[in-house]
Amino acid sequence: MTAAPPLRIAIAGAGSSGMLLAILLERQGHQVSLFERAAAPRTEGCGILLVSAGVRAVAEAGVPGLAERLIAAGQPVRSYHFRNLLGGTINVAEADQAPHELPSLLIHRTAILETLWGELGPGLFHGGCAVESCHQDGAGVRLGLADGLGWEGDLLIGADGIFSQAAAAAVAPERHLNYLGDRVWRGVVPDDGFCQEGEFFVYARGRGIYANFFHLGPDAEGVARTHWGFFNEEELPVDRGEQRRLLQEPIPAEALAKLSAQAAAVIASTPPERVVANWSFDLDPLPRLVKGRIGLIGDAAHAMSSSQARGMTAGLEDAVYLARALANTPGDPTEALRVYGAERLPVVHDYQFRSREVSNRIGRSRRPHNQRPEPVAV
Repeated sequence: MTAAPPLRIAIAGAGSSGMLLAILLERQGHQVSLFERAAAPRTEGCGILLVSAGVRAVAEAGVPGLAERLIAAGQPVRSYHFRNLLGGTINVAEADQAPHELPSLLIHRTAILETLWGELGPGLFHGGCAVESCHQDGAGVRLGLADGLGWEGDLLIGADGIFSQAAAAAVAPERHLNYLGDRVWRGVVPDDGFCQEGEFFVYARGRGIYANFFHLGPDAEGVARTHWGFFNEEELPVDRGEQRRLLQEPIPAEALAKLSAQAAAVIASTPPERVVANWSFDLDPLPRLVKGRIGLIGDAAHAMSSSQARGMTAGLEDAVYLARALANTPGDPTEALRVYGAERLPVVHDYQFRSREVSNRIGRSRRPHNQRPEPVAV
């Protein structure tokens, strides 16, 4: 039997799901082009709780040593501490992990992306190449890229995030972002006292705010770090300029003052250049993840709130499922995409439903459906 020829596959977006998929497809022998809007891989960001299922997805990818390097770059979760805004303890729960299970990790996004970047083959990454147009027919896919460049091949996979051009233009033009009701600040600060190794603190929502803190382990110089996130319930301004302006502002003093003095001091000690601000959105569940020769993975397909810590995990799982579908359906890439879409759609819909349900239950305001200002891509 003659082996199926390698496919020419473009991946738009070099985040965690896009990079993992590129690694897996290159290992299968395909001709992979990883296009990224930014000139270089974007490894900035803050901390993340990568739940055990996400670590398991990386292990199931089958790249020798990859899961081990990821685990070594993070801190296994040991305990979850739930507090009121004044710092009083509501509950403490030990991490529920059986001895044979992979751990949930407290890890910097940079560590995840750098671990994946180390596995990418030379020549796969193309920076400064935003996908500006895409067209498909029975023969293949054609892309128009920034600076007048182009690409032709067999498949396009949109891994270009919540503001995905691939999704909006080619797969699900009806996709709609839903504002969750918060302006969110996140930061990482040197700290060796507030959070101890493996601790995750949640300050329960009250009076319109919510916060979390967790231990990130030492940086390259051995300095202990704490990640924090602060969510403040606010109306989303209709004017985009006002949205951008507010994202440049620090946390309002009156909002920060509602938090316990010790927790507020950790946030206040963070240098401004280490703070990232965004408006919080999720994505209404899409009716499809695939259309012909174009498929979606990660936030492009199912951006969700952070309430269940499933966002990055779902994208890593997508990459593994899609690579597996292509390996199991040699010579028929559109059937492989169809299988991937049929398998993953009900799973990610369930993730999205549960995440939004928890977000609503803990008090985040929902914008009425007749008020849909355009969000700012940041």
